[in-house]
Amino acid sequence: MDEEQLSMKQSIMFSHKIAQLSKALWKSIEKDWQTWIKPFDLNINEHHILWLVFNLEGASISDIAKFGVMHVSTAFNFSKKLEERGLLSFSKRQTDKRNTYVYLTPKGEELLLETFESYNPHTYGVYSGSLPIKDLYGKFPEFSELMSIVKHIYGPEFITIFEKSLTKFDEDFNEENGKLTPNSKKATSQ
Repeated sequence: MDEEQLSMKQSIMFSHKIAQLSKALWKSIEKDWQTWIKPFDLNINEHHILWLVFNLEGASISDIAKFGVMHVSTAFNFSKKLEERGLLSFSKRQTDKRNTYVYLTPKGEELLLETFESYNPHTYGVYSGSLPIKDLYGKFPEFSELMSIVKHIYGPEFITIFEKSLTKFDEDFNEENGKLTPNSKKATSQ
């Protein structure tokens, strides 16, 4: 078989595989995420924005769009809805008057923390589906190949922010008796 044809065939097969698997995973994640946050009158974009702003400790709309993998207008419109509910505030920084930054209000942080406290891992299909791997290897999948693909699509800063958000979450929260609690005042004040 001609090398160009093989390359085309492999490309189509790879693209189809990643699309099909990603779509199947997203469908499960979307359903579970919506079920998780429904009692808080939030949609996925709103919850994601609250979480991003918490992790970034203030973010521009461009940051929210970039790291939330959403269009700028989506980031802005949902951020404004959250502001109207008193969950976010917008302000300028003394060091940067050009951009507007978004911060969690105490009410927004309280709501986000309530969502964390209500999370039940066993109602998440992807988590449950990963348990056999954890049982077999003693750890959850690390997705290094997938992270490399994402890094080459969205850039190294995307992965850096992603990894920092995981580190921040790990440092800011503790699990006691199956409940997530803030580890220090830092997790509950801006």
